[in-house]
Amino acid sequence: MALTLTSRESTKDINAELRKLSPQVTSGIVRMRQAAYADGKVLGKYKLLTAAAISVAIRCEPCIRAYVEWAGKSGATKEELVEFLNVAMTMQGCPGEEWALKALAAYEELVEHQGPSPDPSCCTVPASE
Repeated sequence: MALTLTSRESTKDINAELRKLSPQVTSGIVRMRQAAYADGKVLGKYKLLTAAAISVAIRCEPCIRAYVEWAGKSGATKEELVEFLNVAMTMQGCPGEEWALKALAAYEELVEHQGPSPDPSCCTVPASE
């Protein structure tokens, strides 16, 4: 039987508890994201778009929402996102297309319309923090 958290608040509570009980590991994950998605030879927005495309390929909806939002906030346009989603779709076929639609909808909701932040159950700390 799979555990399902019933609300964003309970997810936030559990996440806060994990950070309290495992500060070294959780802070390590945050530092890893900060380093991985920072501007370097490749701009961070492209790294975040890559993570969004990988999220589509592995079918992780909370990850899709998080990385799409962070990419958009890093300056990625909808057109750039679609080009990365095209790559994900070619790697996944029809299922990739269905998950790419979720990513495009997330961009429209979270970036264009400034909706809620990503579900805290996955990828909870933006790369920019």
